[in-house]
Amino acid sequence: MPAPKSSFLDKVLGRIGRLDAEGLQTVIQRLARERSFLETLFDVIEDGVLVVDEQGRVIYFNQSVTSLLGLKPDADEGQPITRFLPGLDWKKLARWDKAGGPQVLRHELEVEWPRPRFLRLYAAPLDGEASGASGVALILHDATEARQKTFEAIESERMQALTLLAASVAHEIGNPLNALHIHLQLMERELKKLRTPDAGPKPTRLTRYRQSRRADAETIAVTEKLQGYLNVAKGEITRLDYIVSQFLNALRPSPPRLLPASLNEVIRESLDLLGPELKNRHLHVEQKFPASLPLVPMDGAQIKQVLVNLIKNAMQAMTKGGSLTLATGEGAGGVWFSVNDTGGGIPQEQINRIFEPFYTTKAKGSGLGLMIVQRIVRDHGGRIELESRVDEGTQFRVWLPLHDRKPKLLEAKLRD
Repeated sequence: MPAPKSSFLDKVLGRIGRLDAEGLQTVIQRLARERSFLETLFDVIEDGVLVVDEQGRVIYFNQSVTSLLGLKPDADEGQPITRFLPGLDWKKLARWDKAGGPQVLRHELEVEWPRPRFLRLYAAPLDGEASGASGVALILHDATEARQKTFEAIESERMQALTLLAASVAHEIGNPLNALHIHLQLMERELKKLRTPDAGPKPTRLTRYRQSRRADAETIAVTEKLQGYLNVAKGEITRLDYIVSQFLNALRPSPPRLLPASLNEVIRESLDLLGPELKNRHLHVEQKFPASLPLVPMDGAQIKQVLVNLIKNAMQAMTKGGSLTLATGEGAGGVWFSVNDTGGGIPQEQINRIFEPFYTTKAKGSGLGLMIVQRIVRDHGGRIELESRVDEGTQFRVWLPLHDRKPKLLEAKLRD
């Protein structure tokens, strides 16, 4: 087995006592060049490189560390590493460094400054396998994007499993709901017969009068109770049917059929559809539509579904009157529309979860409406923005592109 090659520094240390002033100067110049080379090499590395002494103070860091942790050259040298990595257990790391041994420590932590990041940290002792503390070299790898992709992959697998489960549940619930709806209609027909009894043998005038008064009182009481029960049952079946349809819309999305259409006209049709409910809730509706707006390629039925979901959410957020404002506009290669309400707003801790499936802030919500909205907008190549202030209101703003996005190709250069 060949002997390991010795470094330049090892050769110099072996004969340091025999060097004169000129030789020593030559050695120092070469070491300075090697240091400059290494610093340049470290500064072009994307990962952060930190060197910490045995007391936990920073003695060197490369250019990437300045962007990852916000350290400033010269100013932050000599500062404790825990100041920049609060999640790092330095005492444990120091004990590990002192014990020595052929190992590299791996750790994951999050930082908030200068912006939130998820880091993977690799630590190796400067003295290699030797026991005793001489400092630690730290490698910081920004794994924020990789972690996000992992979460997205997990979420995708979870949604696939959920799709299979929910589709089977929706199918099994649909058949009994249809049967219940039919039987409720039959019960309502029988109830009408109680209000108009069949004619029998004609009783005497006095008997007919007494029977009619008693029958009328009993019939009215019974029919009113039964009608109340039927209304509750029909209302609950309608709600269940709506939830099932939401399930199917969320789990079996159809690709949009993009045709040029007027966004203003689609919004007006949606308002006409919800007009009676808006009037019943005594909500003031304000429309801010420009006179001319270019046609946008979209699936009118799906965008109407987006509008109905957003307007219904706004209506339910305003329990005691309020103002609903719908506006449209053009800009940045597309058109947009917004739905504003003057409801109670959404707390900050709930905004990040508002588009999650089955997450809802309403007592009788399915938690699928906004998920469907987001999916339709994405299928159209658009985006959705949300702004909300507690006790002031909420605004959903949807942007749709005017043209399909196509990859730009490099122009071919003609040869002379």
